[in-house]
Amino acid sequence: MSKKTQGYPSVLTIAGFDGSGGAGMQGDIKTISALGCYATSVLTALPVQNTCGVRSIYPIPATIVEAQLQALLDDVFPDAIKIGMVHSADVVEVIVNTLQQYPKVPVVFDPVMVSTSGHRLLEDSTVEIIVKKLFPITTIVTPNLDEAAVLTGMSVHTVADMRIAGKRIMELGVRSVLLKGGHLDAAQLTSLYFTNDGNIQEYKFEKIDTPNTRGTGCALSSAIAAYLAIGRSLPDAVTLAQQYVHLAILNGKDGQMGKGNGPLNHFFNPVELIKRVI
Repeated sequence: MSKKTQGYPSVLTIAGFDGSGGAGMQGDIKTISALGCYATSVLTALPVQNTCGVRSIYPIPATIVEAQLQALLDDVFPDAIKIGMVHSADVVEVIVNTLQQYPKVPVVFDPVMVSTSGHRLLEDSTVEIIVKKLFPITTIVTPNLDEAAVLTGMSVHTVADMRIAGKRIMELGVRSVLLKGGHLDAAQLTSLYFTNDGNIQEYKFEKIDTPNTRGTGCALSSAIAAYLAIGRSLPDAVTLAQQYVHLAILNGKDGQMGKGNGPLNHFFNPVELIKRVI
């Protein structure tokens, strides 16, 4: 009897670089790996940064992004895709033109526009094309309060603001939105999950007193993609991903890596690489 081939749930991250290891592509790969999935990656931009902030950003040409994408799709086809930093309109065009050929693959988009240290990461001219072309092929968008403000043109400081902003983002043509409340000035943090049937689900977590929150948005979106790759439903993936990030922050709150915003503990409870028959 011939031996059956074993494969692993695969998640492709399309994201920028973080040499300090806590966010961006590196944070994505750690999260995906910690949840038992196999991570592949496409580099979209090269920020020069550390835990204290971004010093400069070097874009990756769209033709190279396209070549990376095609090479992976021809070989290690993903069960889910996470998109993070897309620094230019040309890169957005390439990603959309490629991924729209695979409508059955779930896409999680973390609209990385402002870094944890407050540095603007996205060209203004890129926002319009993201809304027009990338949003329609996305399964879920996961903005934080700063990113929601960029997308809606309104200030977002309270849960009441979040409800308005989330509805406005839904009107831009996305299928679902997880509006993250990690930047709320409150002891209890609230995130809101909006779906196209008009439902709004609240998630509440106690705020953890720690500077180690670098890459939380990257981890959350990557975790959603990982749970989708494993076969969980979108609502379950959203819930489980938030629990994972909360515990990763809790288990990394007293660590110190670098002089700025340190990383969460991605590997607080790592899952062995999941095997499945293919």
